[in-house]
Amino acid sequence: MKDLVLVTGAGGFIGHHLVTYLKQQGFKVRGADIKYPEYQESRADEFLKVDLREADNCQLACKDVKWVFHLAADMGGIGFISQVHAEVCVNNTKMNLNLLEAARESQVERFLFSSTACIYPLWMQKIPEIKPLKESDAHPAEPEEGYGWEKLYMEKLCQYFTQDYGLETRVARFHNVYGPMGSYKGGREKAPAAVCYKVASAKAGDEIEVWGDGKQTRSFMYVQDCVEGVLKLMKSEHKEPLNLGTQEMITIDELCNPSAPSCE
Repeated sequence: MKDLVLVTGAGGFIGHHLVTYLKQQGFKVRGADIKYPEYQESRADEFLKVDLREADNCQLACKDVKWVFHLAADMGGIGFISQVHAEVCVNNTKMNLNLLEAARESQVERFLFSSTACIYPLWMQKIPEIKPLKESDAHPAEPEEGYGWEKLYMEKLCQYFTQDYGLETRVARFHNVYGPMGSYKGGREKAPAAVCYKVASAKAGDEIEVWGDGKQTRSFMYVQDCVEGVLKLMKSEHKEPLNLGTQEMITIDELCNPSAPSCE
């Protein structure tokens, strides 16, 4: 009999791709989200269209589940998360707490939480010379306001639920995931999709606006690599937070300039 796993955020970009990948790997998948996927029908065996801020819905989603992949979050690009602090923190904290508790009560074997590079100190995210981040760089803490603090707090909750209750947890810190069927406008899109949309929408001779001085460095990860990494981490015995991304760093200038050597 196939093992039933839960993917929260299954209506979102990474969650939708993860559902597809898990089905390809032979899992029976239950998806849960407040919305259905926007661009393609989900391949989940069952899809719960529910609000995971409600404890009862989290209990329903976790029933008879072996593993939980918790990707659901109120999130978006930097323009969104830098302006909406209270709402993001409240919504995500409710989902995180209720789902962790539901997973514990349902005796889920393993629980994976999708964290973010936004948990790293802000000064590290701003300097051009920054080297690839190590997991230990998260402390002393100075994460992105709102979204970053909420994610870092949830990482600690996962640690405490493992220590106090024996719930096996895994934490993946995502770094700028891109690929097909992601948001590309409306304020919740990430940098690669936002730049692609601006370029595609521009007419001959137009200029596009990009925030910052272009010297910021970032790493980018294709969504298929991301979901493969998520499953490998879930299967592993690695219990500490883990960066999920690439060590290749490029500047925003290189991202926006197709003639730059690293973009050829």
